[in-house]
Amino acid sequence: MNLKSKKPTLLLVDIQKAFLDDDYPGFKRNNPDAEIVCGKILLKWREKKLPIIHVRHSSTNIDSKLHESNPGFEFNDHVTPLDDEIVLTKNVNSAFIGTGLKSILDESKTEIIIIVGMTTNHCISTTTRMSGNLGYDTYLVSDSTACYNTKAINGEIIDCEVIYEASLASINSEFATVINSKELINLID
Repeated sequence: MNLKSKKPTLLLVDIQKAFLDDDYPGFKRNNPDAEIVCGKILLKWREKKLPIIHVRHSSTNIDSKLHESNPGFEFNDHVTPLDDEIVLTKNVNSAFIGTGLKSILDESKTEIIIIVGMTTNHCISTTTRMSGNLGYDTYLVSDSTACYNTKAINGEIIDCEVIYEASLASINSEFATVINSKELINLID
């Protein structure tokens, strides 16, 4: 299948400088090249002149690295939006809540959404699930996202790679098709 003919929209979610900080959120992270992969996909989308939407998280907590007053709020240099690209700002996990995203997608008659960004088990999972539930043909690019170690309810640390694999597995075939960036580029060329 050639995705290009269906004009898929690239949705870049929360690819912000806060995630570059070694102490965010205080735990080890997997897939340190996720933002680089996002940048390569963005360049391909621009080359093909396909629809692009950037979404950033604006925390309501002033102490958060993702609060608009902090440098971590800014877009990662690999995915800096161009002036003619849509930029939406959210303050919850789903890119669909409070942003007008669904209206934008419906007005442009979008059927296919490609999702990349941070973090796999938070805003990416929530946005991907909601995209699938809303009826969009949704693809999540596995190597464009990452997780952090997380403290379990019992206080033990769950390894980021376990969380990442479990998050992708729980999304795949249920809410979206999980593919890697090489597969995506093959589908778009």
